[in-house]
Amino acid sequence: MTLNYQEALDFIHGTYKFGSKLGLENITYLLELLGRPQEGLKIIHIAGTNGKGSTAAFLHGMLKAAGYRVGLYTSPYLQYFTERIQINGVDIPEERLASLTAVVKEKIEIMVAEGRNHPTEFEVVTALALLYYAEEKVDYLVLEVGLGGRLDATNVVKNPLLSIITPIGFDHMQYLGNTLEAIAYEKGGIIKENGYTVVYPQSEAVLKVFKELCSSKSNQLTISEAVGLDISYSGIDYQQFSVVIQGKEYKDIKIKLAGNHQIYNCCNALTAIEVMKSERGLAINDEAIYKGLAETGWPGRMEVVKERPLTIIDGAHNIHGAEALRGNIKTLLGQYKITLVIGMLEDKDIEGFLKLIIPLVDRVVTTRPDNPRAMGAEALKEKVISYGKPVYAHDDINEAIAKAEELTNENEVILYAGSLYMIGAVRGVILGA
Repeated sequence: MTLNYQEALDFIHGTYKFGSKLGLENITYLLELLGRPQEGLKIIHIAGTNGKGSTAAFLHGMLKAAGYRVGLYTSPYLQYFTERIQINGVDIPEERLASLTAVVKEKIEIMVAEGRNHPTEFEVVTALALLYYAEEKVDYLVLEVGLGGRLDATNVVKNPLLSIITPIGFDHMQYLGNTLEAIAYEKGGIIKENGYTVVYPQSEAVLKVFKELCSSKSNQLTISEAVGLDISYSGIDYQQFSVVIQGKEYKDIKIKLAGNHQIYNCCNALTAIEVMKSERGLAINDEAIYKGLAETGWPGRMEVVKERPLTIIDGAHNIHGAEALRGNIKTLLGQYKITLVIGMLEDKDIEGFLKLIIPLVDRVVTTRPDNPRAMGAEALKEKVISYGKPVYAHDDINEAIAKAEELTNENEVILYAGSLYMIGAVRGVILGA
């Protein structure tokens, strides 16, 4: 069987109708048919509500700078599907994705003929990604969880080098539970027997969940601590700070990602590096660490896509993300008048998001992300009106961009936020890519 790239995408996206079913039975059997590609990989597994992508990017950057061949698996993508599956910052080639999809499709046909459930879209993509990384013999794979952890398709991994958990917040509650403790339990499902886990500082109630999980599995827990953190510069262009991580002093680290929360994500990644050095024999020098961090970018996170007017896209789409965005608006954009362009999915906490962000901006343009779960621009406008700010609705993203630029003079700011699906489209229009 052969497929071209578009046929492969059509097959992958066609599996959307099978929904999002949490559980490991399907992915386990599919990977069994593919020869269990995950078993030969050195995997760093990352779960959490926010900060997964940035933390993964920092780790990828440091390991790559050390000369390793590093896989990076993330979701969702901003502009191109192939972004999800990278090696050393290079997307999987389209023809390779097509050939691997054909292989996976043949195995799925066997499953269906046996009366088994058809894998979901995420299971299909995870299977072909693991097959790609195995064939390419990557030195390390930084693997981001899709949803939750315990029953996520990526959790087919039995013995990761390290499990990392980023901040826990309220999101996907219909799948993960209505309390932070319940969500933490699901995310903590990536904690494995006799392994090592690094956790971002959390509330005591959440940490208690992780401590109990680690204790029950003889897993060594390290809580990331940014000892003596000294931020010497924090701007929209870069940040610089010094810190002590696991007893090791790092002076004048530079990162391109904006917002103080990214400094803490960086410290979480540095803690992971220190644990891997001491417990897993990772060979990496300081030069690679500093270089990797300085070169790490992560599109769609307080990313400047245009200078005049200053135009920023940010993937904040849940309450935890909105809180970080609120802090960034206050500290980095407080002197500007701001036009907010917002599009959101209906299953997010829209009212909570608006409450945090709308009071800080001067005018609003609502739009509709390209997703079946998206709220229409007029419906979102009705929710924004009560805040007393001028608000304009345009379902079409191109029209929303044009309206925002019409409303904003060159000394002001346009900020796009609310959905990764929306900012990916915006990024493509503005950067012409």
